[in-house]
Amino acid sequence: MTSFDSSPTLSVWRLLLALAVVLVMLATTGWTTISHQRGPGESREAALVSWAHGRIGHRELPDPAGPTRTIAAFFASIGPSQGAFLADAHPLVVGNLDGAPVTLRYRANRVSLERALDAERQRIENARLTPDGRREAVRRAHRFASLMEPGRQILSFDPTGGGRMAEVLGDLERARRVSVIVPGVDTNLLTFQRTARRYSAPVGMAQSLYAAERRAAPGSRTAVIAWADYTAPVGVGIDAAMGRLAEAGAVRLVRMTDALPGDARVSLFCHSYGSVLCGVSAARLPSRVTDVVVAGSPGMRVERAAELSTRARVWAMRDADDWIADVPHLEVGELGHGADPVEPEFGARLLSAAGANGHTGYFEPGTGSLDNFAAIGVGSYGSLTCASADSACRRGISGADEG
Repeated sequence: MTSFDSSPTLSVWRLLLALAVVLVMLATTGWTTISHQRGPGESREAALVSWAHGRIGHRELPDPAGPTRTIAAFFASIGPSQGAFLADAHPLVVGNLDGAPVTLRYRANRVSLERALDAERQRIENARLTPDGRREAVRRAHRFASLMEPGRQILSFDPTGGGRMAEVLGDLERARRVSVIVPGVDTNLLTFQRTARRYSAPVGMAQSLYAAERRAAPGSRTAVIAWADYTAPVGVGIDAAMGRLAEAGAVRLVRMTDALPGDARVSLFCHSYGSVLCGVSAARLPSRVTDVVVAGSPGMRVERAAELSTRARVWAMRDADDWIADVPHLEVGELGHGADPVEPEFGARLLSAAGANGHTGYFEPGTGSLDNFAAIGVGSYGSLTCASADSACRRGISGADEG
């Protein structure tokens, strides 16, 4: 947590400033809370109960919350055919089970999507459904149908409430470098991808980054994960000003990165509130995570990059027209997220965000921000463009880090 001057007057003024910022947010955006309404069909809780009573032969099934290595060892021991049986019988569990083979997770999530789509179609036909409810059901049905298109690789999927999910671009099992996009507020099943403002949504971000990485290093084996597998704040309200949802999401992010197949190096690209989540995660990330990049960050819940206690390199960028610059970077109790990562005193490696054009433009094709993301994703640190004229952001990176 942030350390403040012990002066009571200074502490009171900072608290009042933080409260004023939150009140302005609430006045302009409304008091936003997380909806806990369940989607139709089997719930995650019911699926876990069924899993707990399941068996393969005389063997109990592993605890989904257990170590990912234990889960990986279990699936290795039962073989592909029995693994496929579990994916079909318990799709909501296997599809979200860190440590299970990724191909089984893709299979399980396709089964879950089929069931969720059927449930939404039944909802649409329900004469008692309100007009708003029917519109939401139609939108969810369209989203589920699009996620089932051939070639899509859904790494996690839970339709409960607003929903959580993750999608893979590329061959995750053979990748030597993996990039993970961690998005910010208002991320859910319906906003996971967009037609308008395509590159402001996780799928568009991932598609743009994957294409840029392939251009930057055509022969490299890369994969990109659009990771929306946490409950994000709804709107710029009280949840966005606090770290509670980031703390819960950090547990999921750490498990996911720890369970990735092979020994690929991993880079995290954390946008807006996603950078809060990455900051909270930093000290617990596995050593395979070599780079944490934040863009448009409200803070990482520390005052200095060194306080993140991570061996990963910490990078930061912000476009000159990004409104997040006007949010006070402070932390009082649970309000606020600490120092500004692009301030030199923070100690991050500062990257150019040329062309990003505001808070949601960092992944737009043709921008300097995307070029920098791609260079980090493929390990081409020598081609990075720093925020200033010199090459300070590349200092201390050896040739062993490249490629």
